[in-house]
Amino acid sequence: MAHLVAPSILAADFADLKTDLEMVEKSQADWHHLDVMDGVFVPNISFGLPVINAIKKHTTKTLDVHLMIVDPDHFIVDLKNAGADILTVHYEACTHLHRTIQAIKDAGMKAGVALNPHTSIDLLKDTITDIDMVVLMSVNPGFGGQKFIENTYEKVRSLKDLITKKGAETLIEIDGGVTDANAAKLLAAGADVLVAGSFVFRSSDPTKTIASLKAVEI
Repeated sequence: MAHLVAPSILAADFADLKTDLEMVEKSQADWHHLDVMDGVFVPNISFGLPVINAIKKHTTKTLDVHLMIVDPDHFIVDLKNAGADILTVHYEACTHLHRTIQAIKDAGMKAGVALNPHTSIDLLKDTITDIDMVVLMSVNPGFGGQKFIENTYEKVRSLKDLITKKGAETLIEIDGGVTDANAAKLLAAGADVLVAGSFVFRSSDPTKTIASLKAVEI
């Protein structure tokens, strides 16, 4: 499978969000990545259901929604109704991870699980065959524009080994500090989806930047 690119809308211009969404729609990007933050699980607040619902009205590409919130179970059905196609929850925020994964799938979405930089992939060995995508945080969650954590490459390789050993079909998404300087190495390690925020939206030509990420070969 060719790798996927998911621009992070958190880095877009929210005063002119429709223009940035249209740019992503017309680009070679595969998904829109939407970060929902509550100011509790992470030290920042982003946007919620009304914004996701509005984004859905102006997009046709997959909405990849990443919840950085406490008690994500309370919002699963609402997020499906708002337009989420893939819903990712944090391992660290789920008391009963398997139940949460099943609830996401029962609602009609793909289920993702995100791991913070300090969280071991070994904690997913009992649930990996139920998970559609694992999001490896390559920065500490909460803010864009952070420096990429170099240990991520080894973590990707370890996760890929787990997926292979368990016979799972789980995708690996990398979120945080992704640029053209590390994309090839991440893909070579086993990544399937690259999330890029600041690197795309702060570039002089975001469409060209997205195309460059899609064109990365290993």
